[in-house]
Amino acid sequence: MLASASRAFSEIFSPQLRPVFLKTLGITLALLVMAWIGVEAALSHYVDLPYGWLETVISIVTGIGMIFGLAFLAAPVSAAVAGIFQDEIAGTVERLDYPADTPGRDVPLVRGLWHTVKFTGVVILGNVLALLLLLVPLVNIAAFFVVNGYLLGREYFEAAAMRFHSEAETKAMRSRNGLTIFLAGLVIAGVLAVPLLNLVTPMFATAFMVHLHKRIAARERRV
Repeated sequence: MLASASRAFSEIFSPQLRPVFLKTLGITLALLVMAWIGVEAALSHYVDLPYGWLETVISIVTGIGMIFGLAFLAAPVSAAVAGIFQDEIAGTVERLDYPADTPGRDVPLVRGLWHTVKFTGVVILGNVLALLLLLVPLVNIAAFFVVNGYLLGREYFEAAAMRFHSEAETKAMRSRNGLTIFLAGLVIAGVLAVPLLNLVTPMFATAFMVHLHKRIAARERRV
């Protein structure tokens, strides 16, 4: 599993995937900057305080809040953007590492958009739950990894597997290999927990789960 994770991480910066990486990173950063500018413009337009010092305090507090807010939004925004290119990422990894295998089928547009919405929702839900559980002593860090490990492992594995199997077959495969997929999800959660690296988590997770699905499918064929 760790070898697959290492391979997936190195592939993000490979010449074949570098264009997708740059597009994902560029669009994500542009959206975050636009959000910052929008909040600043809204405050300037709608908040009119009689005291200059109070405006300064509000501006500083807002700036600090925006830093934390954008740090929180970085993961779901990058997940949404990378979701658009998910088939391209998975297909490239399949061609690079499994050229002799039958390539996977790209997900139809409507289904792909639905999965992008699901991915984004899962990342937001996982981070909100983990954020709430951070207030519970002795549970906080474990909660972050357990929640995100389960949700991210499930969603990214299903996306990789459904390029080759029906939805029912995919869910059955996930059920049979629940522990392996959960452990892989913990690896993804570890990348998500690192600032700045969380921007590449969706690309890493997609490539990683392509490798994991290939390993599981090959093992099940031998049984």
